[in-house]
Amino acid sequence: MHFTANLLRRAHASCLNSGVRFLKSALRHSVGASVYIFVAVFLLRIVVLTRLTGSPFLLPMRGDMHFYDDWAQRILHGQLTDHLAFYGLPLYAYLLALIYKLAGYGPFVPGLLQACLDAGTAVVLYKLGVSVFSPPSEGEPGKTPAGLLSFGLRKGGHFVGILAAIGWAFFVPAQAYAVILMPTVWSVFIFWFLLWLIVRARSAPSGPASFVYGLFTGVAAMGVATILFLTPLLLAAIIFKPLLPSHERSRMVKLSAIALLFLGIGAGTSPCWIHNYFVARDPVFLSAHSGVNFWIGNNPVATGYPRFPPGLHAGQEVMLKESINVAEKAAGRPLKRSEVSAYWFAKAKAYIGRHIGSWLNLLWTKACNFWNAFQYDDLSMITALREHHVIFPGLRFGIVAALAIPGLLIAWIALPLSRWITAAVVLHMISLLSVFVTERYRLAAVPGLLLFAAYGTWIFWESCVMANYRRAGIYVLFLVLATWIVSIPKRDPSLWALDSYNAGWQALESNELPLAEQKLKVAYAYVPENAEVNFALGNLRLAQGDKPTAKSYYFAALHLDPNHEGAYNNLGILALEEKRWSLAAKLFAKALQQDPNDAKTHYLLAKILLVERDLENARKEIDRAIELEPNQPEFAKLRQQIAGE
Repeated sequence: MHFTANLLRRAHASCLNSGVRFLKSALRHSVGASVYIFVAVFLLRIVVLTRLTGSPFLLPMRGDMHFYDDWAQRILHGQLTDHLAFYGLPLYAYLLALIYKLAGYGPFVPGLLQACLDAGTAVVLYKLGVSVFSPPSEGEPGKTPAGLLSFGLRKGGHFVGILAAIGWAFFVPAQAYAVILMPTVWSVFIFWFLLWLIVRARSAPSGPASFVYGLFTGVAAMGVATILFLTPLLLAAIIFKPLLPSHERSRMVKLSAIALLFLGIGAGTSPCWIHNYFVARDPVFLSAHSGVNFWIGNNPVATGYPRFPPGLHAGQEVMLKESINVAEKAAGRPLKRSEVSAYWFAKAKAYIGRHIGSWLNLLWTKACNFWNAFQYDDLSMITALREHHVIFPGLRFGIVAALAIPGLLIAWIALPLSRWITAAVVLHMISLLSVFVTERYRLAAVPGLLLFAAYGTWIFWESCVMANYRRAGIYVLFLVLATWIVSIPKRDPSLWALDSYNAGWQALESNELPLAEQKLKVAYAYVPENAEVNFALGNLRLAQGDKPTAKSYYFAALHLDPNHEGAYNNLGILALEEKRWSLAAKLFAKALQQDPNDAKTHYLLAKILLVERDLENARKEIDRAIELEPNQPEFAKLRQQIAGE
């Protein structure tokens, strides 16, 4: 027995020594550790991407993903511009078009590139962990434990970086957004890469470096504009960090660096504003859709999440189209995109001016939403991919935020360099207060929170090892308070209906009718008086062949939202099938009041008017349909038919 015990002790010591030697070897060469992290995270993302190709979600069918994919395909087919100011940030669409041109159409190659970038974000986290959280000394002689514990205490920054990188690898929203057609991953990588460049430099960036930082920021802003909120940190690095000893006229050097920073931002964003100012002849800096986003985030029914006010519906493409139609209807004339944006800005500013107290309370609600564990995924891709076993189980925002808050508070006092990361997280939160909070919008803050969560975990472990129970107790107290803050429940039933509603739509479009039935029933149980849920159930009943019940749901949707274009359209199609020409014409006319630029509705109305022998109005309708979509062969065929009468 003694012999066996001694053998086991020797084996255990040998394993520990081997582990220490391995870790020392890996961590001694940060490039090597970075490569291991990149490869590991990249392989995980490749597995997720491969699973995605075998799921119904590879090709985007609706929502923001379809918006970008459709825009990219239009560019690919030669429509480089519509000669109007951008109404949606253009970088990702043009990038997709370039990828499709080089590699052929398909979401796999963009997903592969995004997997590389996401693995790059994990590497940046590791490097930030080493740069910011490494202890200043190797411990006090005689007080630091020997062996593996000693090595762990001296290499705290490396462990923080590795833990944060692992956390990012298994963070559930990061897994989802790394492989679907969205620009989120690109923005997150650039945001934290720039911050790492700031943090690692002991001196202020030079003029050329400032220009490059600005250029990176400007280019990224054409995909996700919130990255511009990193500008104050870039300015702070120029102003507050010391200059190199070779620079004597410090004020002039710093002023020139600031000027070059803004010049870089201007150069980076120049494709947008040059197009808008000189091609579209419309004074828009990046995209004119900022006005309607501001209104959605600041209106009488706003909740801090993207709750759409009356007249607008969810979905990037639908919302943008409706926002133009509503503004033009109010003005009584066609509007430039800048005028549409000004219309919605004016509505939001008027609301804020009349209800300043309610608006301040709304800002507080948005700040609380930012830290809350509730997952508002407006695309509902996270739940869908998890239910179809595309992504791995892993961390969610709530647990990361709860662990991050204690680490952030402790690091703020103990490690001044960590304040750069805190400032980045806070600035990103502020960027969302003007609009609303969603899971993809707050994803850019998660890398910083993971660093603080890893640091807090390491501090607690170190405190227990060193018998520093006072610091361990403070950490536990902060953790309890943070857990309470992030876990305050959301009681609005429409929030809980979101995932079920979107999942039901996705299942319906994939012709998975039993799953659509299950999901939409859950959504209806939460919000039976929601027009969109009733409309979706009408489409489900129509797909099931139950036309009378479908009509009842469409009429319910119109009762709840008298301007629901989709309900008018579908009721018009049903009336057309029943040869109730007069009713169908009235319903299509109602639909066109909501969206005068719907070519198919003009076409259907022209068909009815032809049957009713109203040839003059039939010609007007088909001419308008062809004006809107000139490449539709059925439109040209109907015009020939009308002309022959």
